[in-house]
Amino acid sequence: MSGHARPAPAAVAATVLVLGLSGCAGWGGGPTGGGPDTINVLMVNNPQMEDLQQLTAEHFTAETGITVNYTVLPENDVRDKISQEFSSQAGQYDVATLSNFEIPIYARSEWIAPLDEYVEADPEFDQDDVLAPLTASLSGDDGRLYGEPFYGESSFLMYRADVLEAAGIEMPANPTWQEVADIAAAVDGAEPGMAGICLRGQPGWGQVFAPLTTVVNTFGGTWFTEDWEPQVDSPEFRDAVQFYVDLVREHGETGAPQAGFTECLNNVVQGNAAMWYDATSAAGSLEAEDSPVKGLMGYAPAPVVETDSAGWLYAWSWAVQQASTKKDAAWEFVSWASSAGYEELVGAELGWSRVPAGKRASTYGNPDYLAEASAFAEPTLAAIEAADPDDPGVQPRPAPGIQFLGIPEFPDLATQVSQDVSSAIAGQMTVDEALARGQDLAEDVAERYRERASG
Repeated sequence: MSGHARPAPAAVAATVLVLGLSGCAGWGGGPTGGGPDTINVLMVNNPQMEDLQQLTAEHFTAETGITVNYTVLPENDVRDKISQEFSSQAGQYDVATLSNFEIPIYARSEWIAPLDEYVEADPEFDQDDVLAPLTASLSGDDGRLYGEPFYGESSFLMYRADVLEAAGIEMPANPTWQEVADIAAAVDGAEPGMAGICLRGQPGWGQVFAPLTTVVNTFGGTWFTEDWEPQVDSPEFRDAVQFYVDLVREHGETGAPQAGFTECLNNVVQGNAAMWYDATSAAGSLEAEDSPVKGLMGYAPAPVVETDSAGWLYAWSWAVQQASTKKDAAWEFVSWASSAGYEELVGAELGWSRVPAGKRASTYGNPDYLAEASAFAEPTLAAIEAADPDDPGVQPRPAPGIQFLGIPEFPDLATQVSQDVSSAIAGQMTVDEALARGQDLAEDVAERYRERASG
């Protein structure tokens, strides 16, 4: 999702890699091998995970004797496979990458194992160093811990500081959405081919509705009230979506209805957008050594309207299947991959811009990391610490979540509504038409929850 569901690099988008001492498997293949000192890990093929594969044999396996067989899939595919595997409790995979959306839901179904005893027996892991909002979001209804973050993120506004300065514009310390819209209008076309702002328009609950739901929240809207009354066609929800659609249509990127995280990242890197509201994890790419915009960017908090903050909270995290017979070895892997020591290893071996950050307080006191990430480290930490999944808007919610609602039905609901919102961005229907259809879909979900409550 990567709040932000991010498309994977093309080179690995259509393959499954199973690495370790066990060789390779083809597309859709399961793990191979599997003695007592072998664990099977099913994970998303984001760049940070590719780095992990590269470092595992020489460092983790050499130190522990535990071989790791990785099955790596694009995000949509890995979510499907994890759901099938963990719901059946087949036990083929010991560890999987889950987000803070799935972990509380899977914990409720007893598909994943609580980790508290392992954490308590492993003081070197230092759970207190993990940022509190992430620990809370990876806990179950019972208060127990069910996941450890590999990297975390919030969202903020990224902008070309040099372009704004040339236009005589100063970015407010805490911008409102109206101020952002005004700036977008002022810098639209400031350089040849440069849009005022890039905003996701690609359909998907983890694409357009990742940033858009945070806009809905701060405009005073919500998907559902606390007692399951759908609000998709409410004035506040409508105002937020209309604002977003108008902004991206008037001052946004070319091809906005198909633009997701990757497309906006490319637009900013190539000088085709002056601003971008999206995941804090994007800043590492913008400030990479080979980035044309390195040193030219500024970072401001997520724009607001009625709330004090609006940034989302997301973490790709490790969870252990309840059916695993190798939970001790699985914890050894999880604790290594989520450790401060692993971050130092990445920094030393691959460069500090590639550290899977956003999860530990110690990262933001590490001088080596700060030397590489000084432009965005403090805004990232502030955004994560300000995120409150239990109270992201102006009214109580029936389930936690900022850029999502923590119920199993949300991905399907929001994806269906997103298709019509994307059509509105393309000018193929009005926002009112899109949200009227969305209200009907939300009513179907709400009715089931009201029936359960009354029954």
